[in-house]
Amino acid sequence: MDPHAVHVLNIPILLGTLREGRNSEKVAQYVLLEAQKRGINSEILDVKAMGLPLFDGKTSPAVLEWSAKMKDADGLIVVAPEYNHGYPSALKNALDYLYVEYARKPMGICGVSMGPFGGARMIEQLKLVAIELHMVAIREAMYFPGVSTLFDPKGKIKSKDYDKFCNDFFGELVWYARALKAARETAV
Repeated sequence: MDPHAVHVLNIPILLGTLREGRNSEKVAQYVLLEAQKRGINSEILDVKAMGLPLFDGKTSPAVLEWSAKMKDADGLIVVAPEYNHGYPSALKNALDYLYVEYARKPMGICGVSMGPFGGARMIEQLKLVAIELHMVAIREAMYFPGVSTLFDPKGKIKSKDYDKFCNDFFGELVWYARALKAARETAV
């Protein structure tokens, strides 16, 4: 492998909530645009559209598609709200279907909340799940508090603070994605 070659990273965004009228969609769209601005190949994988059955250990076409997406991925970004101090059950269901597909890949987490903390408790809990899945949960998370007023009617984020947040988040995520990809490719 040429160490000077530039490889496009493939890092999908998992939108991890089923609720109607979810503000997390705005965040996922924002994160997608920011990823693409940085040359990352990304798409939103929406648990609502994936059609995963409640975890039963069986393989369905939806599970096979989810598995293929993660096999090809160099990492994962999760966008999810905090529900009752935790993460949504639909997100946990999606994560529980796979295992080896996640190994030695970074996970970046974006928390969403109507309140002032931006899903901080959900992020902390989800980092523990990432570790169990053999992923590297990056330290830099993005918090989207007060999400109902954070975006204008056209979906544009109002706060310029997110320029720095995105630079920090994507800087760390890309570093880990490149380092872990190189390590996976050279592993014996």
